Amino acid sequence: MGREADRLEAQITALAAWISESQRIVFFGGAGVSTESGIPDFRSSDGLYAEKRRYPPEQIVSHSFFLSHTEQFYEFYKERMLYPEAAPNAAHLALAELERQGKLSAVITQNIDGLHEKAGSKKVLPLHGTVLRNHCQRCGKFYNLRDMLARPGTVPHCDCGGVIKPDVVLYEEALDTALLKEAARCIAAADMLIIGGTSLAVYPAAGLLRYFSGRRLVVINRSATPADRDADLVIQAPIGEVLSEAVARAH
Repeated sequence: MGREADRLEAQITALAAWISESQRIVFFGGAGVSTESGIPDFRSSDGLYAEKRRYPPEQIVSHSFFLSHTEQFYEFYKERMLYPEAAPNAAHLALAELERQGKLSAVITQNIDGLHEKAGSKKVLPLHGTVLRNHCQRCGKFYNLRDMLARPGTVPHCDCGGVIKPDVVLYEEALDTALLKEAARCIAAADMLIIGGTSLAVYPAAGLLRYFSGRRLVVINRSATPADRDADLVIQAPIGEVLSEAVARAH
């Protein structure tokens, strides 16, 4: 146990030194960033996709299911994908602090929970959308999360009678092209890329990493990822602990 602790200490020290040396850090994260805030991930043994339901979760969060089974979609969405009381954890707060210091250029996230924004990060690129924004499918009226949840009934309807849809990218829907281009631009301009809390199994998001040609590639994830072989540093430890400690030492 002592050897593992010493190894982690050395890794955090190295990460802190690299943060100090870097000026254009980009963070690319996934569901593992928010598990420390009490939000379950998708692909682990106790994640959303492991649940046994009448309809598989992957089917429920598809565009066609939203259209054909809107009530069942919203039952699942409100019960298992919305966490309005969740608070940013140490990882979110450390990244927001790095941005305030002028060192972090962007947070590129596959998460839809909006916790990076809640933590104070300004340049957030939510590749798969966000639960914080919702729009009426008929008239286009905007609803924030609180207002959407305040609408009566299981399926939220606009004042005009149209169904309100969350601005999240469902299966069968394309990612926002402009957002992907901006994410690629940020990664290409980065001198350090930190990948955290993601298995890098979801495309096209994971494919963005090919644009990185900077000095330092760091992976912080509890399990192995395809990026490990190219990384300068791989840390398999809780991301909140690692980032908060490294940012504090680098400051």
